[in-house]
Amino acid sequence: MLEWIKQPWPWYVAGPLIGLTVPALLLVGNKSFGISSSLRHACAACLPANIPFFKYDWKKEIWNLFFVAGILAGGLIAAQLLSNPGPVQVNAKLAEEMVTYGVTNYEGLVPKDLFAWPELLTARGIIMMVGGGLLVGFGTRYAGGCTSGHAIMGLSNLQFPSLITTISFMAGGFIVANLVLPFLLKL
Repeated sequence: MLEWIKQPWPWYVAGPLIGLTVPALLLVGNKSFGISSSLRHACAACLPANIPFFKYDWKKEIWNLFFVAGILAGGLIAAQLLSNPGPVQVNAKLAEEMVTYGVTNYEGLVPKDLFAWPELLTARGIIMMVGGGLLVGFGTRYAGGCTSGHAIMGLSNLQFPSLITTISFMAGGFIVANLVLPFLLKL
């Protein structure tokens, strides 16, 4: 049983399980699925400053903080107990392209050629971390939520703004993966 859990699950199993969080949250407590709002709740709880954006009753949304804590705990448990020791399987064409950028090590969840401390403390690493973080934070705030909130919760509720937002997230991801990232990897 444990070996089965350690293997990657097919999309037709993992997708419905993720999708079932929407009706579960709605049925259990009439709650909406989303992660990005938890940062606002944490800031409202920890920063007693007189900032209007953080002046609301964050205690009504404390369930969201427990939800995020559960995600973090689940990730730590999975990484420690359920990780697959084999190398990550990468499409042969992608592996060939990544070699041109100096990425060859696929042990673990992320390539160590990109996500090891010596790599992260370079100009490229700082641009990718800080720039990427700012863009994700701005995009999430501007769109009124994150990809999980819009793509999972918003689309399941047939919200047209979530459709536009999800299409924009996907288009941005394709553009960055195919145009911006190759440029940054050559730095």
